[in-house]
Order: sequence, then structure tokens, then C-alpha cells
Amino acid sequence: MVTTNGTANGNPRKGLVDVSIALRPNDLERVPGLIQDISATGDALKPDDGARRLQLLEKARDLVRALETPRETMIKHCWAEPSCLMALSIGVNIGLFHHMVKDGDRSKKAGDLAKTLGIHPPLLCRLMRHMAAMGYMTEVAADEYKPTNFTKSLTIPIIGDGYPCIVNGCLPALIATPNWLADHDYQTPNDVSHGPYQAAYNTPLNFFEWLQANQPNGTQFNHHMGGYRQGRPSWMDADFYPVQARLIQGLDTAPTTATPHNPVLLVDIGGGLGHDLAEFRRKHPRAPGRLVLQDVPAVIAQTGPSAGLDAAIETMVYDFHTEQPIVGARAYYMHSVLHDWPDEVCGNILGRVAAAMRPGYSRLLINENVIPGTGADWQATALDLMMLSLLSSRERTETDWRRLLEDAGLRVLKIWGSDKQNGVESLIECELA
Repeated sequence: MVTTNGTANGNPRKGLVDVSIALRPNDLERVPGLIQDISATGDALKPDDGARRLQLLEKARDLVRALETPRETMIKHCWAEPSCLMALSIGVNIGLFHHMVKDGDRSKKAGDLAKTLGIHPPLLCRLMRHMAAMGYMTEVAADEYKPTNFTKSLTIPIIGDGYPCIVNGCLPALIATPNWLADHDYQTPNDVSHGPYQAAYNTPLNFFEWLQANQPNGTQFNHHMGGYRQGRPSWMDADFYPVQARLIQGLDTAPTTATPHNPVLLVDIGGGLGHDLAEFRRKHPRAPGRLVLQDVPAVIAQTGPSAGLDAAIETMVYDFHTEQPIVGARAYYMHSVLHDWPDEVCGNILGRVAAAMRPGYSRLLINENVIPGTGADWQATALDLMMLSLLSSRERTETDWRRLLEDAGLRVLKIWGSDKQNGVESLIECELA
């Protein structure tokens, strides 16, 4: 029996290999070939060549991993990265990065920033020193730093707010997961209200309920989701999913009891602050039909024209565990909703959508990761383990998706994707079976 403190049957584990292996590069033999690949790829790189940039980035990561010793990798994971996450979160909380960039790229002394921010100068010096050592700001002299593009980006709420949100609202659950699994015989958690999250926070609330009850975590999380979606190929683009041919063409504009004046084109279920519908509106400004944003009251209260949402987007308070009030829409859309829930709960959510769909007309569009059998992207696998810890849920493979949807009475028409960027979410297009 293995216990949580790394012992077997009460005795410390003995290494199966000699410690010298931890002091040698991980894969020195690969280094020359990786350097050649990086040189060749870098020579041909152009500013708008996203695919080549990603190839080069992955090769660079491979090179770092090959050159590092296991001991260095261990220290990076256990010391450097957790400490940096802490420092970045503190920096966002105290407004450090706003003060660093408010007058451009001019360097600033940590002591001067500390006086402006009203914090202990030696404390800020230590925080900034580590962030610079990790490459996230530029050291120009002792305790004097310039911002980088990353530092500047931390002043944008959808980028910066992810740090305190993860530290306050997520990280304790990840830390609690090893012990929770040990206590439950390493069985996969499948109850959103009784998992590692509840153990970590000593709460009966689920992840989303806790965030909203403990502001500003809820608002920060909504911003974080906006940042997560930035800069990725979008299903609304012409070379991803044919919106005109698959949605707009065939839109029934004939008045009905449910839609007496204007048919509903797209219902965004659990759509947060409306980022996706706003993008759809920008990219398809002439699309006919109504766009409806649905979410819980606390989220909808943060939306609308006063919050910068296009006035053409309707907002509606709705809990997707209940009956769908919009019947017979052309398309119902869910982005990163079902991965938040175990299969049993997803079946109920999908059942509510299916009951509102019009046979042969309505579509369900699910914008989520479809994890391949091999070669999965690190962004998707990382999110999968986050889902395990936070919501007792998961990212799903194609087999998982087809089984889940078929059990809910839906038929997968096609799984659409893009080869422009690693870790791109797919669009699963469904209709009633």
C-alpha cells in the first residue's frame, strides 16, 4: 500500500535508478537535431505564420527539456513556477503592472514603486527579482526593471485576472487532489458537489457557486475565460465552420407562435459575459435572426449594453438544468459548458436542449476540446486535470463525446476543427437523432 507521504508499507521508497541520472541532461542526444530544426524553422518564420511559430515554439520547449537535468526540472516545478505564480498574483492584486507600464517602457526602481503602492520596499524587491529571474520583466540594474510585452498584458483584465483567480479559487483544490484520491482508493471523482474542491475549501458549494459567493473571484474567472478564448482560431471563421451554409441558409423566417416576429438564430447557453456572441456579431454583422445570451443571474447582471455588450444581443437569465424557454431555435450553442460536469449531469443538460430542438431544423453546436488518442496538446491535457480537481469532470475524447450525445438522443453530424493552432477546440455539430 502506498500512502500520501511517499512511503510503501511504512518504509521510505528506494530509488530504482542511481541518483547520477538526475544530474545529467534529460536527452542530450536530441540536442543537435533540435538545434538544426529550430534554425531551419526560424529562418523561414514570418510574422503572420502562426503554424510555423507553433512548430518553432514546440521545438524550443523540446530543446529546454532535453538540456535540463531532472534535478533542474524538479526545482523548476516545485520552487520556481509556484513561487512565480504567487508573485504574479500579488503583482496583479496591488496594481504593480499598471504602475510599471503607465508611462511606457521606461524602467522603474522597485523602491519607488513600493512607495507609490504603499508596500514594504524589501518585499517588492524580492517579488520583482524572482519575476525577472523567470524572464517576465527585464532587469536593467539592481532592483530596477522594465516591462515586457507579458508584463504589459497583465494590465488587461482578461489576462491579469487569471492569476489571483487561479491562486484563490483553484489552486487549493489541485493541492488537495492527491490526498483526496488516496482517501478514495484512487477512484475518479464524478460528483461535482463531493470532490477535491469541497475538501479543499471545506464547502458544500460547487466550484462556480463558490466563486460567485466569494467575489471578486467570480468576476475574475469570467475575465479569465475571456482571456482563454483570445487569439485562437474561431469556429465562426469561414475556414473553420461554414456559418452561412450551415446556419444562416435554412433559417426559417416564417412567423410562428414561438417566434412571431424574428426567428432565433443562435442561443448561447451558459455564455458568460457574451464574448462569443459579441464575436459572432462582429464577424457576421448581417446575419438575420436573434442572438440570445443565457446564464445565471449573477453573470447576466454583469452584461448588457452598460457593460459594453452589443445592444443587438439579448440577455436572459437561465439555469441550464431547467427547461429551455426558447423552443425551435436554429442553433443552440455551448462553449466549455459540458466539460464542467460529469456525464450524468451532462445527460440532463443535453436532454433540456434536445427537448427544445425542432427535428430536422435545429442544431446543437458544442465548442470544446476533442482529445485525440495520441499526440494530445498540453493545453487540453492540463485543462483535463483541472476539471478533475475543480469539478469532478473531464475533457472528452471523440468516443466519449459520441457516447454522451447518442445517449441524449442526438446525432453527431460532423466534428469541425482547424489545423492553424495546437490545442484548438473543435465544434461538434449535432441534430436530433
